Amino acid sequence: MPEDQPSEDTQDGPWPELADWEDTRETLLLWTQVVGKVRLGLEPMVNHWWQVPLYVSVRGLTTGLMPAGWDGLEIELDVVDEVLDVRTTAGRHRQVPLRSQSVADFYAATMAAVAAVGVPVVVRPVPVEVPVAVPFPDDRHVRAYDPAAARRFWLALVQARRVMTEFRGRFVGKVSPVHLFWGALDLAVTRFSGRTAPLHPGGVPNCPDRVQQLAYSHEVSSCGFWPGGENEGGFYAYAYPEPEGFADWPVEPAAAYYDGDLGEFVLPYRAVRTAADPDATLLAFLQTTYEAAAELAGWDRAALEAPPG
Repeated sequence: MPEDQPSEDTQDGPWPELADWEDTRETLLLWTQVVGKVRLGLEPMVNHWWQVPLYVSVRGLTTGLMPAGWDGLEIELDVVDEVLDVRTTAGRHRQVPLRSQSVADFYAATMAAVAAVGVPVVVRPVPVEVPVAVPFPDDRHVRAYDPAAARRFWLALVQARRVMTEFRGRFVGKVSPVHLFWGALDLAVTRFSGRTAPLHPGGVPNCPDRVQQLAYSHEVSSCGFWPGGENEGGFYAYAYPEPEGFADWPVEPAAAYYDGDLGEFVLPYRAVRTAADPDATLLAFLQTTYEAAAELAGWDRAALEAPPG
């Protein structure tokens, strides 16, 4: 492909369609868990588990720079060149091809690459937040990987991250980075009121309750993009603890609704992708759902917010 020419995956506009990619989505969910477990094994603990997510990069998803003794390690799922890049500040470098394969093979190749660049790490090789947690070494079913579908998902994350970063900038209180939690493969950003929250009940499949209890130790308004479920996935917003009247708060745009089973407001990705102004549509959803949490729970909005720009 000539330099500086857009790829075929970017020709239909900045918000790509996410269709017929469920198998690749499930593959990416488990691959990111393998990579995320390495980050969990290397990073020191940070509040709300902020040391474990992945980040949207210029080529896919990355761990960012991780401590590895005197050196640093970075692992990147490069969906452009279709490789897992494992590299250190000492110049050591290994790659694992991204292709249809079993989780067991991907896990073995990833851990071998990390060892080959001289980084010792111990992980618990079992996925989390999934109904059936098959240990990585035992998951020998060959899983599909469609490179074009993976790139479309990445480009969707690029757009979602951009708008969510703008929304994040409107808050001067404690707020998380825009990061991807590999337990559910969702991109999220979370605002905090500054008050502690009641103990979270937990109950997430194959995930210790203490994980949720630490994540939700303080009162939050959280939003993000989850590619799961039917169709193309959607944007979500929730509050913990959920204030009385939250589900009935009028939010925008008209396509948004409160899902009682999830306990969240939902805006289908397709409603954003096909909107005349996708950025304004998504920002309206993020802002009005935040206002539902902040107003009903009595946040000190004057002290916590900044005007756009």
